[in-house]
Amino acid sequence: MAFLTPIIMQRTALFVTFGGLVTSLITTFLPLWKTMNSELNEVENWYSGLWHACLYTEEVGVQCKAYESIMGLPMDLQISRVLMLVSVGTGGFALLAAFPGLEGVGMCVRQPGLKRRLLILGGVLSWVSGLTTLAPVSLVAYTTVVDFWDEGFPDVMPRWEYGEAMFSGWFGGLALVIGGTLFFVSVCMVDYDQSPASVPHSPQAKHRTKHYLKTEVL
Repeated sequence: MAFLTPIIMQRTALFVTFGGLVTSLITTFLPLWKTMNSELNEVENWYSGLWHACLYTEEVGVQCKAYESIMGLPMDLQISRVLMLVSVGTGGFALLAAFPGLEGVGMCVRQPGLKRRLLILGGVLSWVSGLTTLAPVSLVAYTTVVDFWDEGFPDVMPRWEYGEAMFSGWFGGLALVIGGTLFFVSVCMVDYDQSPASVPHSPQAKHRTKHYLKTEVL
């Protein structure tokens, strides 16, 4: 279709990757990875993130406190911290690498091979960023489910549940993966446009066609 040009595909990939990066960055610092409220005290709501925990009460509002010790955190939160920072860093490098490779950008104009490699590098980095976002979010989701259904806890004891940041993290990770895939698709579209239109125009194909027709007449 005419509207699916390499330029439009590249712009779409850049936009989707940027959206996924911003979403992952916000998810990293949101204190809404897990939520907990007690049936015994419904006016208190607890929120937990990678960097601090918060308590919401109707009288005071939201009060947040940073974790005092990294070593005192659960292992899943320690791993998630590292992976989310890696995700934000690789996502930023993906945008920086892919932008000079876009068609219409006045950089590396006389080096189409370099533009192609920059787009591929941007796609790979975007994939890495997306996977390093999906991995920690899925890890925390798994541990939350395991702890929620742990039969060793009394039924009256409040338990952690999914927070809004979990869903935004999944969305951001998928957007980064989709953005990287679109970069690869745009590279394939450029390669296809630069390839010969049809093989039968080659001299060997013409010779074989004439020979076949001559044989058929005989």
